[in-house]
Amino acid sequence: MSTIVPVKDYEYFLSERGKRRKPSPIRALQPLMALPGMISLGGGLPNPSMFPFVKMEVGLRSGETVELSGKLLNDALQYSASFGLPELLELLKQDQSRQHNRAVDDNVWSICITTGSQDAIGKALDILVNDGDPIIVENPTYPGTLSAMSAMALQLVPVEIDEHGMKTDELEKLLDNWDQSKKKPKVIYTIPTGQNPSGATLSNARREHMYRIAQKHNLLIMEDDPYWHLRLKPYKADPSASQPEPLRSIWSMDTDGRVMRFDSFSKVASSGIRVGLVTGPAPIVTKIQLVQQATTLHTAGVPQAMLVALLQKWGWAGWDAHIAKVQEFYSQRRDVFLGFAEKHLTGLAEWWVPSAGMFVWFKFLGVEDSSELIQQRALHAKVLMIPGKSCSADGKPSPYARAAFSVASDADMEEALKRLAQMLREEQESRKQK
Repeated sequence: MSTIVPVKDYEYFLSERGKRRKPSPIRALQPLMALPGMISLGGGLPNPSMFPFVKMEVGLRSGETVELSGKLLNDALQYSASFGLPELLELLKQDQSRQHNRAVDDNVWSICITTGSQDAIGKALDILVNDGDPIIVENPTYPGTLSAMSAMALQLVPVEIDEHGMKTDELEKLLDNWDQSKKKPKVIYTIPTGQNPSGATLSNARREHMYRIAQKHNLLIMEDDPYWHLRLKPYKADPSASQPEPLRSIWSMDTDGRVMRFDSFSKVASSGIRVGLVTGPAPIVTKIQLVQQATTLHTAGVPQAMLVALLQKWGWAGWDAHIAKVQEFYSQRRDVFLGFAEKHLTGLAEWWVPSAGMFVWFKFLGVEDSSELIQQRALHAKVLMIPGKSCSADGKPSPYARAAFSVASDADMEEALKRLAQMLREEQESRKQK
């Protein structure tokens, strides 16, 4: 049995870039400016009296408004701390604590607000992996992260998934039998809830198993969880469907300080405001914040202030009620979409019922590679989907394709699947003639 030791020295996990990251001398002045009696001649802050904005109002769907004014607006309009607006950071710490049953302890874990969670993931990769390093990923996985990893020439170590997420038995076997002549991965990247592209959700048992594997092999886990709040109700058309198990995040299981959690407001507040966050071990989050100091400085202040005003107005009860509405909406969208899939694609494709997220992962029967079908024929028929090969961590041909049920109307969903069914029937006829 391997000895499990909590992470004490994060230097081992840092890339060469991560080790070289140092605080910006200008950004380091930011917290000092708030000290009583401090006269600042050091910072390059523009004079706020020249900003034309004095008040902003945002209308809500309920008919209510939230107002940005006074200190909150002044702070939002000025350069601010790279970790994020203090008011929003405090609210997010409360929310992470209550969502994941973790006591707030700034010495153990911290948060950095970023320009969407994708931004946080890119910054985490910057500090954790060198160009050409191996990294463990699900197969398939999110094409956006694949693009970032490709630019770094990372060696992707794919682990297959099923509807219950990454097959952790295969992950354990892979690492237990690792060729010691090759560099061993130090990071697992996973999308555990409503996985993009497959819609798979990692079971609690596999989450626990993944964490034990990370302990055993001294790995960090990047838990990319933008669909955490899009956990769906049981599929209405299946009388045997039971209520999904209450999920635990991998971060909630983290006793060693080896999990970084990436969250997003994109799916539940607005994708355009571009506010995400990374939560995790304070030394790692601090390093990510140093990347932010040297790039974007901080996430835009006005969107952060909008969220502060919204959360202060609603309170957690109001926010939870909103999340419940979001989950009900996407549950209905999924049910309608799958009803049309059963009507038009039975015998032509296979799929599982997603219990979270906004995607269905179709496997086209008798199709070796969906790329030509999706990128040419479906496009010509005015149906947009993502071919499986675009999501492949191993680059191999794939019979799968990703379909989103989030925005198309009922009529458009049915029409798209009717067109897809016709293409698949034509594909079957073409194979018969060969």
